[in-house]
Amino acid sequence: MIKHLKKGQPVDSKQKQNQSVRDIVENILARVESEGDAAIREYSEKFDKWTPESFRLSSDEINACYAQLDDQLIEDIKWAQSQVRNFAQIQRDSMKDVEVETLPGVTLGHKHIAMESVGCYVPGGKYPLLASAHMSVLTAKVAGVKRVIAMAPPFNGKPSPEIVVAMDMAGADEIYCLGGVQAVAAMAIGTQTIAPVDMIVGPGNAFVAEAKRQLFGRVGIDLFAGPTETLVIADDSVDGELCAADLLGQAEHGPTSPAILLTNSEQLAIDTMAEVERQLTILPTADIASVAWKDHGEVIVCDTYEEMIEVANDLAFEHVQIMTRNTDYFKENMQNFGALFLGPQTNVSYGDKCIGTNHTLPTGKAARYTGGLWVGKFIKTCTFQRVTEEASVVVGEYCSRLCAAEGFAGHKEQADIRVRRYRK
Repeated sequence: MIKHLKKGQPVDSKQKQNQSVRDIVENILARVESEGDAAIREYSEKFDKWTPESFRLSSDEINACYAQLDDQLIEDIKWAQSQVRNFAQIQRDSMKDVEVETLPGVTLGHKHIAMESVGCYVPGGKYPLLASAHMSVLTAKVAGVKRVIAMAPPFNGKPSPEIVVAMDMAGADEIYCLGGVQAVAAMAIGTQTIAPVDMIVGPGNAFVAEAKRQLFGRVGIDLFAGPTETLVIADDSVDGELCAADLLGQAEHGPTSPAILLTNSEQLAIDTMAEVERQLTILPTADIASVAWKDHGEVIVCDTYEEMIEVANDLAFEHVQIMTRNTDYFKENMQNFGALFLGPQTNVSYGDKCIGTNHTLPTGKAARYTGGLWVGKFIKTCTFQRVTEEASVVVGEYCSRLCAAEGFAGHKEQADIRVRRYRK
């Protein structure tokens, strides 16, 4: 039996924007299309109070950001990026080009081709999310993207030194201090001073998400990002303190971030709810996390592992923390998730910040049909074929009859002319 000890308000799985947001974004995109740099400067002043001489940072400005950070933080960024780079390279190495003779004289294959240019948006208005630079810029570079530009809004009235350093260390070719819809528009549409890119990646607020939605098709995107989601699956092999810490650690992302405990132990459920309330009295970000927990936190108690799998696959959450005696059972049977964190020794924060897996993951049940950002997202898999004269006759005869069945006379002639020319 599946029982809810605490229910939250439903979060729209598509993070549906109201008409006002759609209209605002549509207007900004149109203005950037027609006015270019003048429009992004106007919107940057309006929304961020930021109008520098140039939005693109010079090498001197980038170096000044390094000077603002202590050596330990720079070393920490370097260590985190080495983990992300290493795993991205392992993923890239797993993607093999293929060329094989499938029939006598018929050679088919595919090539993995990196995109020419990518724009990476790194949110930083509320928190300087430097980890997003590793996950986007660095991964694109490992994929082989030639031109990677990166943009982040000003933080406390100036470029965030942490984000700028992370972008630079990750290998960004161009770094801009520009935020919001105007940044996404500049990257996708282009301006007089900013050349457009082929794909936009990176999280952001509701306006950034809506901009990506409206621009999809004109450029590629990674994901439609909604509120961060975390699901803790636990049994009585762990305690309420640990479960509460993992729930609140993600609830602090924002007031609409769902955090759910799924367990087969009612006592653990009760202990966790009590621990959440206690930890909220001391958590510095409790003003945000408490709202997320109150409105969107849930506690679900099941009788069996099978029921827990059923609930988890239906939720299809972004982050799924497994803290049970048998973590392999969930690894083998979970179908819909962004990323798994197996065992109490690891946690979502490791994935968010530094362990090496990518933190840009599907939300709003998108895990039913896609995984998260990885090196393969920046790569096109394109096929090719080569056929001998003898094989062209064999294939052509089949193709001719199939084209005739569909009524495609021109397609049929493409086959027939080769059958006539190459038949011995």
